[in-house]
Amino acid sequence: MTSKAVKVPLKETALNLERITQIGHQVHGVCPDFDAGAFVKDVMSDLPGLELKDRISRTSQALHTHLPVTGTEALDVLLRSLPPTPEAAGITNDFGWHTYSPHSDFVARYLRTGEYLDQALDALAHFTRYFSAEVAVRDFLNDFPDETMKAVDAWSRDEDHRTRRLASEATRPLLPCAPRISLPADAALPVLDRLYADSSTYVRTSVANHLHDLAGTQPELVLATLRRWKDTADASDQHFAFIARTALRSRLKKGSPDAYAFLGYPHDAPLELTPLVLERTELADGDVLSFSAALTATVAVPVDVMYVISSTTPTGKPREKVYFLTRNTVQPGRPLLLSKPHKLRSTATTKITPGPYTVAMQVNGRRFPAVPFTVVAA
Repeated sequence: MTSKAVKVPLKETALNLERITQIGHQVHGVCPDFDAGAFVKDVMSDLPGLELKDRISRTSQALHTHLPVTGTEALDVLLRSLPPTPEAAGITNDFGWHTYSPHSDFVARYLRTGEYLDQALDALAHFTRYFSAEVAVRDFLNDFPDETMKAVDAWSRDEDHRTRRLASEATRPLLPCAPRISLPADAALPVLDRLYADSSTYVRTSVANHLHDLAGTQPELVLATLRRWKDTADASDQHFAFIARTALRSRLKKGSPDAYAFLGYPHDAPLELTPLVLERTELADGDVLSFSAALTATVAVPVDVMYVISSTTPTGKPREKVYFLTRNTVQPGRPLLLSKPHKLRSTATTKITPGPYTVAMQVNGRRFPAVPFTVVAA
């Protein structure tokens, strides 16, 4: 009988004794007065009890404590401590290694002043090639918005795709696990105009996620931007389709007719759905909810189909989860069978609790009648 693999938390692999020792070794290599042993001992006295974000800040604080220089001299040491290229460091992905996450945190923490501003921003553009620096940039956007946006504009023209991506990612309105920025939500649209047809998937994905953030409060602006980009035809059809669908994904789940229409799925198409049939109507956490129905149409209709599982939380609040099912075309006289075995499974963020539930089909944003089922205690 094989044992189940134990998942190691990211914090344990991102910054651990081996990587803290590596940072100390690299800094000592260019600054012999830096006591790498004392640095490692200092960091490791606290590291095991810290979450990832605090591990990053604790490491940068220890760098500040043990470096024999400050200001731009300290920054020069950190820059020179890096391997000559990300590839030379062994980095094989665009995002980088957490080994180098404290370096950008150090810049935001100790060089975020008018005196050091130009050097600090230049350093972040360089550090992002070793570990993505968007979180650190946001502190500069809040404290020095005009100067930092000028740097962002320059980054969007950089020859390195990781630096170009930083221009879009750092200015996202709702960047996860990062401080909010006080800029207008559409402040970076000129940057996105320059990057949406970028040759790098890494950059285009950031642009799509940036627009998705913006769509939450400015859906009309996002649609207008997408229409403008579509008219220019600078991006390939495949690349533009990815950006548009990613940017509008939450609007699609909410059933926005305008979002569906933009993607070519008419909201009020002449479609009929047969009653939804459930294989079982009483299930427990871990069971499979199997359902089926058929779509029919009098003319050929492209369809984007989702299904919606609704329930109430233990506190009585309504809860909906929307899942993608299929994209297809319904032909007249040829019903499109829709079916899905959906496993009801509690996760770290959503617990399957006993009680009444419903499942409904959503086609081109149009919600069809829901069918009830019950979750019982396992």
